[in-house]
Amino acid sequence: MNLNQKPIDPVWHSARQQIGNGMLSVIMPAHNLGNVIAANIIHVSDLFSGQLPFEVIVVDDGSTDNTRAELKKMTSRIKELKPVLLDVNSGKGEALRRGFASSSGNYVLLLDGDLDLPPAQAAGFFKIMEERNSDVVIGSKRHRESVLNYPLSRKVVSTLYYWFIKILIGLPIRDTQTGIKLFKREVLEWVFPRMLIKRFAFDLEILTIAHEKGYNVSEAPITLDFKGDKWGCLRPANVHQVMNDTLAIFYRAKILKYYQRLDINVSK
Repeated sequence: MNLNQKPIDPVWHSARQQIGNGMLSVIMPAHNLGNVIAANIIHVSDLFSGQLPFEVIVVDDGSTDNTRAELKKMTSRIKELKPVLLDVNSGKGEALRRGFASSSGNYVLLLDGDLDLPPAQAAGFFKIMEERNSDVVIGSKRHRESVLNYPLSRKVVSTLYYWFIKILIGLPIRDTQTGIKLFKREVLEWVFPRMLIKRFAFDLEILTIAHEKGYNVSEAPITLDFKGDKWGCLRPANVHQVMNDTLAIFYRAKILKYYQRLDINVSK
């Protein structure tokens, strides 16, 4: 890709320096987003084109609408697009894992496919990563500089869950659930083979595994324009499953010490 096709925005200077001769892999899970996925892919492509070497990996997680058809159309228009098509809805965690397996960037941005969280925020994530020598930078709704258009019910649930995992697991992170996260590739190469949860508490498991390994995780402010609950996380049955998964993570991390001692030969 020709990075000189438009003027380089100074906000991407840190990202360019860190990526070097590599690339940024943007992994976007999508489920029944046929009405917006084409526009969102174009938005992401336009943002990074000419600024960073990048690829966009959209994982269709067993959609039942026209998401897959839209992805197939876009492959001829956006050369950086690499669709991953799952025949069965397997959960967002599994979609991210499958997307990562198809990626090749030395930095990886996990981004919700509905773009509730504007991807331009990733520029600030790279700056924080450089300044704090971080391995992971996550968006945080609880950061004092965050700007949120977010329902009160979700704020209450987010606060309760924060205190639950702080007491149970002791993770020094105030918000595990926000759908924009930047990783150095080596972190996810360690994390994904050890990850067991495929659906609701996968964010917590990813960050717990990274923390237990000793990777440095920093938080960044976000702007959030909430557009609906695409993953159904507030349905009673799903809330119950999140609690069960969280307890399972606690048991594996703090009782079994599973994540620290698991010996897995990792290959890309």
